[in-house]
Amino acid sequence: MTSKVYLAMGIFSSIFTLSACQAALQSVTANQQAPIVAPVVPAVLDSDGDGVLGDIDECPQTPLHTVVDDRGCPFTLIGVGLKMEYRAFFAKDSSELSKEYQLDLDKVAEQMNKYDTATMKIEAHISKDEMGQALSALSKNRAMMVKNYLILKHDIKPSRLSTFDCGIRAPIASADTEEGKSMNRRVYGLATEPKINAYNDPVDSASKICDEF
Repeated sequence: MTSKVYLAMGIFSSIFTLSACQAALQSVTANQQAPIVAPVVPAVLDSDGDGVLGDIDECPQTPLHTVVDDRGCPFTLIGVGLKMEYRAFFAKDSSELSKEYQLDLDKVAEQMNKYDTATMKIEAHISKDEMGQALSALSKNRAMMVKNYLILKHDIKPSRLSTFDCGIRAPIASADTEEGKSMNRRVYGLATEPKINAYNDPVDSASKICDEF
């Protein structure tokens, strides 16, 4: 009889211990938090390569080498006068104007010769990884490359061209990605015929933080 009592007590004790362990395990599992997954931020791309990022490009399928306005659409003449934008992008640490951007600049020069009172503002920029001491004049060199091309090849008078050194002060893309850095290595120009004063000149806002030279 005594042995049966001890046996029953042993079984009860084992069941109680197992239940307690299961309850403790469930408590630990319930208190564990799900891992926090950082959201993936999609990169903003320039799908047609016109220099206007896709999220603001109103004409996302512009043909290659088409000069566009600030909406990403082919430039148009409205009434009298001229408004024409120009964008060129550069390899890292370089001020060399590649052939494709020379062709775009030829189109700008053609219109400036047609509207012989038109003027052009030329902004030059560098990316954050081009800030070495030896490259302090890089943005100026990029601006002068565009200006001299217009003067030497198309006989545009220097007085019609103004240049601005913007350095890294007016980026248009993130400096944390290679694509963003390449977008920031650029020259932006705006050719206008002075009779059209109603245009909201997009280059003016950047020019206020850039150094004219």
